[in-house]
Amino acid sequence: MATTSKKAAPGAAAKAPRRAAAKAAPKTSQKAMPKAAANAAPDEEAGQEGAAGEASATEAIYLSLLYAIMEHRLLAGTKLVEERLCEVTGASRARIRQVFARLAHEKLVTLVPNRGAFVSSPTVDEAREVFQARRVVEPALAAELAQRATPAKVRSLRRHAMEEDNARARGDRAAMIRLSGEFHILLAEMAGNAILEKLIREMVSLTCLIITLYDRPGAPACAEHEHRQLIDAIEQRDAARASALMAEHLEHIEGSLDLSMPDSGAPDFYSIFSKG
Repeated sequence: MATTSKKAAPGAAAKAPRRAAAKAAPKTSQKAMPKAAANAAPDEEAGQEGAAGEASATEAIYLSLLYAIMEHRLLAGTKLVEERLCEVTGASRARIRQVFARLAHEKLVTLVPNRGAFVSSPTVDEAREVFQARRVVEPALAAELAQRATPAKVRSLRRHAMEEDNARARGDRAAMIRLSGEFHILLAEMAGNAILEKLIREMVSLTCLIITLYDRPGAPACAEHEHRQLIDAIEQRDAARASALMAEHLEHIEGSLDLSMPDSGAPDFYSIFSKG
């Protein structure tokens, strides 16, 4: 009897830990791990949604300021008060500064140390340079689009021209200026060159600022028939005419501005206070 009990005891002791380990392992591997993975997936999705929401909110602030500049609701030289924008948009200072940095990169905003952000005021020389660059780039893009235009693209251009007509009919000058600029951006999009499209977007926005500063009273930024003539040339696949019309169109826009004024430079206080 004693021999039996001595042999049985070690066997039972050896089997007990193995049974305990076998029971314990499934609880950790089959229940704990799937639960952790299940918790991680929603957290990851929530993080992605949060990042997308922040990017969307930043883009919305950027577009609001961009359109306000293009429509002359924010004039050249206007100070963009950071605290006020935070209050109106509900955005953080960091987000507002991010938008300022993007607009500054596009030369639409000037950041002045210790003073803040201001809507840029292009000089006469800068205005001439913008139009010079546009005359180099846009006629070639118009010719390129004429060679590859599809009926769908032509219809899209005509719809945009109709929006311009509607804005003109109701006397909405702000919308007219914005839509006129967007017409040139639309042409660049359709031409299919992403680098030049980005360049034209920036130059069109700068042109809106330039018009703010140097527009002759009563002079239209774009003659109402010129966009339609350009669309006709594109539809007819007449690349040479499309290029010539675009060059002429840009010359007309520049000609509607008063760029004859030299930059004033330092004031002549002697003449100001001269009694003679």
